[in-house]
Order: sequence, then structure tokens, then C-alpha cells
Amino acid sequence: MEANAPEASKNPDAPITLTVTGPAGRTAGSDLCAELESLLAGPKGAALAPGAAVECDVGGVLGPDLALVEVLARLALVARRNGRTLRLRRAPPGLRALLDLVGLADAVGLTDAAGPDTAAAPRGRGQRDRGRPQDRVPDPRE
Repeated sequence: MEANAPEASKNPDAPITLTVTGPAGRTAGSDLCAELESLLAGPKGAALAPGAAVECDVGGVLGPDLALVEVLARLALVARRNGRTLRLRRAPPGLRALLDLVGLADAVGLTDAAGPDTAAAPRGRGQRDRGRPQDRVPDPRE
């Protein structure tokens, strides 16, 4: 897994953006967190308004799994410790489903609104939207 911050060097007014690509792995998590810490401690991070979002482009990840979810949760924690939030861009449907399943969709800035960068996973035939587990009333027939 690799990360870089290409937009930070091109435009001084652009938000801090991490681009995460490649296969997910826990070993890369420490490096990504250290990179985010250094970006937030640098002049770009100091110029951000309190509570501003750090964007994380995850459109290039391969095979999203729970190791990637752990890395994203750690990145969100680093951002919060620095008074910022983490917002995901271009999250693939599999990653969106995993984040929702483990209850971290809100913690990592994954919104329910599906736009061009965060397309919702299509439902198959016969599937219905049951909502998030905490939002629905259990059906006694289930």
C-alpha cells in the first residue's frame, strides 16, 4: 500500500489529500499514520481551519479487507488527535460495505450520499435495503 499527497504541493489552498493505492496491509499503516502526522504538523496542516477534513482517496486500493479498514480507522484517529476529520473519496463498494458492517462508516467520513466519487454498491435482484442495523426495528419473522 502506498500513499502520497500530490495536491498539497500543487495548490497551497487545497486540503491535505492522501492517496492510498495498492493492496491493503497492516504493515503500511504505521507509515501512513506517520506521513499524515508530518503533513498535519507542517505548514499545510497549520493553515487548515480547525475541524477541517483531510481527504483520503482510496479509489486505487486493491482487494479492500479488514486490514485496510484498520488502517483507515488509525488514520481517522490521527486526524482527530490533530483537531481534523478524515473524509474518504472514491471508496469502492466493497470497502463501503466493510466500513458499514463494522460500524466505522461515520468515523472515517464515509457518507450515505452517493456521488461520482462514492458510488453506492448496486443491490442484486431480490435484495432490499434494510437500513443500518441500529436504525431498523427487528422483524420477529427473521
